[in-house]
Amino acid sequence: MTQQLPETACTLGLAGAVNARDLGGYRTGDGRVLKHGTVLRADALNRLTDEDLTALAVHGLRQIVDLRSLDEVREAGPDRVPGLPTAEIAEAELSDTAVTVERLTDDGITLHHLPVFAADFDIYVALRNALADRDADKQHALLGDGKAERMMTGLYRWFVTDALARQRFATVVRLLAEPGGTPLLFHCSAGKDRTGWTAALVLTALGVDRATVFEDYLLTNERTAALIDHVVETFYSRGLMKDPTLLLPVFRADRGYLEAAFAEVEASWAGFDKFWQDGLGLDDEVLEGLRTNLLDGPAAV
Repeated sequence: MTQQLPETACTLGLAGAVNARDLGGYRTGDGRVLKHGTVLRADALNRLTDEDLTALAVHGLRQIVDLRSLDEVREAGPDRVPGLPTAEIAEAELSDTAVTVERLTDDGITLHHLPVFAADFDIYVALRNALADRDADKQHALLGDGKAERMMTGLYRWFVTDALARQRFATVVRLLAEPGGTPLLFHCSAGKDRTGWTAALVLTALGVDRATVFEDYLLTNERTAALIDHVVETFYSRGLMKDPTLLLPVFRADRGYLEAAFAEVEASWAGFDKFWQDGLGLDDEVLEGLRTNLLDGPAAV
C-alpha cells in the first residue's frame, strides 16, 4: 500500500524554483518518519527571487549540492547563494574521481559542486542542438520517433552503470550522513533526473516503499506542469520549434525512466543492498548516519 504524499512536505513555495520541496513526512517500512526541514530537493537556484532567498534562509541550510554540468551553470548562472566560480566547477567536472568542490558562504552554508553529466546522454546538449537549428525535420530526426525517450532511459541506466556518476551520487549520500551535515539541499537544473535519482536512492535506503518513491519522483510533473506549458508555447510562438512537444519526454518525469534505473540495479547488482555496498561503495555506518540525521522516532517493534 502506498502512503499519501505529505502535503506540507511537497513544496518550499519558491517562485524561482517551483520544484523545490522537502522530503520530510515520508514513512519508512519500520514505522519511522523522515524529519521535516532536513533533506530538501530542488531545481536550480539561479532564478531565486529576493523573497525566495529569505524563505530559503528559514530552513537554516548547512549544505547545498549542485549536480549541474559546467555548461549548464555557464548558460543559466550559478546558484543565488552565491554559487561557485565556473573555474572551480570546471575542475570538478574534468576530474576522473569524485572530487567535491566546496566553499563556505558568509551565511555558513557549504556549497558543493558535483557535476553529473553523460556525453552520450547529455540532455542539455540535446536541447541546445534542437533549438540551434530551427529546421523541423532535423529536430524530428534528433528527438522524434521515440529517440528522446530512449535518450532519457539511457541516461537513467547510465546513472547506475557509470562509475564516476555512482561516486558522485554516493558523495551526496555521504554528505547527508555526516554528523551536522543537515539540513542539506541537493539540486540539478530541473530537479527531475539527477535530483530524482538521488532522492530515490535516499528514500529507498531508508526503507520507504517503492511505490512511494515513484510517487515522489512523479510529483515533479505536477509541480512543473505550468512552467512546461509556458516553455512549449514560447518555443512555438518564437518559431524555435514547429513541434515543441518533441521535448516533452525530456521535460517530464516518466515512470519508465526510473524503472530503467532500478532494473539496472537488479541486473548488475542483484538488488539494492548489493548496489549500496558494491555499486555506491557505502556501508552500514553511512546508512546509520542517514537514519540518525533524517529519521524521527524509534523503529516499530
